Amino acid sequence: MTAAHGDEFAEYAAASIPALRRLALLLCRNWHDADDLVQATLAKLCQHWYRASAADSTDAYVRAILVREFVRGRRTGWARRVSVIGQPPEIRAPAADLDALLDLQAAMTALAPRQRAVLVLRYYCDLDVTQTAQALGCAPGTVKSQTAKALAALRRTLANGSESAATSKPATTQPAGQTDYSDEVPGHA
Repeated sequence: MTAAHGDEFAEYAAASIPALRRLALLLCRNWHDADDLVQATLAKLCQHWYRASAADSTDAYVRAILVREFVRGRRTGWARRVSVIGQPPEIRAPAADLDALLDLQAAMTALAPRQRAVLVLRYYCDLDVTQTAQALGCAPGTVKSQTAKALAALRRTLANGSESAATSKPATTQPAGQTDYSDEVPGHA
């Protein structure tokens, strides 16, 4: 890579890191994995900078690298053996929508990686079916079927979550050493 191409790559990388991190966070669901994904994406981009800079849309080329790295990373044995469960990332939202947002985040996390990638590309990145298929390296029909399956899974998960929340009885707490006999004593309220 010539010095001019190196400077061009460094300038592009510095400008695109925030957007790449946001996209990676939506896919990975935690900052640590998102940063690793961005790093792997930029390493691949550096190797193929001549092709990326000559592409019609460098952003689309980089987005395709990132999504493919994400999907490839989920196919490895390590991703199947290790399940990192942590707190969802802090996302600022209006207080009224916080419960719905947390439910949606949990439902998105439960999706298969390819389905999650399809939804993020289609609805967050606002790509059409053809652009999403190009980014994932698959046929447009696959994008359509994965989108339909992912949306159906989200609807099922969110519907089951709202049903269980509506039927669950809130737990009451008693001070230590005291027992609630109100159900057993007649006339006791």
